[in-house]
Amino acid sequence: MCYKVICFFLFKQILYICVEIKSLIIMKKLVVLTGAGMSVESGLSTFRGGNGMWDNYPVMDVASATGFRRNPALVHEFYNIRRHELINVKPNAGHYGLVDLESKYDVKIITQNVDNLHEQAGSKSVLHLHGELMKVRAVDNENLVYTLTKDNLDTTPETIIDGHHVRPHIVFFEESVPMFEPAIEIVQDADIVVVIGTSLQVYPAASLINYARKATAIYYIDPAPAHVPDFVTVIPKGATEGVKELKKLLM
Repeated sequence: MCYKVICFFLFKQILYICVEIKSLIIMKKLVVLTGAGMSVESGLSTFRGGNGMWDNYPVMDVASATGFRRNPALVHEFYNIRRHELINVKPNAGHYGLVDLESKYDVKIITQNVDNLHEQAGSKSVLHLHGELMKVRAVDNENLVYTLTKDNLDTTPETIIDGHHVRPHIVFFEESVPMFEPAIEIVQDADIVVVIGTSLQVYPAASLINYARKATAIYYIDPAPAHVPDFVTVIPKGATEGVKELKKLLM
């Protein structure tokens, strides 16, 4: 009797796994490229545009390798402010709308944003092109990455973790983008590409859509969209309303 129960239990588990595998096999691959406009409706400042961060901070002072070498204290201060801003906001309906698409698609997010709002909303696969605000890494070993907590947000040039001085886990201007090659591979494998909330001015990120296959459907959501080729479906709305319209088209 016990043997039969075990066999029945194993059969159910195998059946469940097979159903899940089949579901993944037939799901179309949906890749979403997000920029600062994705998070602006949550209350986060954009870097460009009206009242953008660069209006208040010279970009090369706080977001470049040269700036960090010249004045690391200012750079630490800048990202400390950004972290305190982040912990006081929540994902918006656009973030949650992308999670909803996971019921019908194999969704992968590639974001230029350094916030963790996609993860907070529940997105299962998020690749950060430009680093992560809530993380720091060792100055002498970029592979040693540490996650900060809400109770321990601030760092300085004197901060030491596990014997290492640390810096923001951010890709500064003048540095290479180590996650760009993995991002290319994800885009090349996509059936559908969606671009949300980006001016398409930041390279190399802006060039990612060029790696999509010719048959790939491309959607672009932005309230002030940049000029794009005619084969791109433009939804001239913000993240929340734009994703809502996208869901109507795709689901």
